[in-house]
Amino acid sequence: MFKDLDPILHSQLRLAVMSLLISVKEAEFTFIREKTNSTAGNLSVQIQKLKDAGYIDVTKQFKDNYPQTICKITREGVAAFENYVISLQSYLKKD
Repeated sequence: MFKDLDPILHSQLRLAVMSLLISVKEAEFTFIREKTNSTAGNLSVQIQKLKDAGYIDVTKQFKDNYPQTICKITREGVAAFENYVISLQSYLKKD
């Protein structure tokens, strides 16, 4: 009856990151940190987990001599997010 929920996306912060990235082309680390109200350290760990799962691409570069981290959702990430939403909806149906 109930579909399994993706354990990678079932974390509150990782789900928030994916929700942000699904609606924008790409986002800087600082933007994601501010929107999720998370610490830099915790966000770094969660972004690495999403990257390791293949759900996001992470590009590190320099802008005006400052490090800049850009995150972008992958096709696999979009598919995983859509499947997660469908699975979650199965919990909300009252059949």
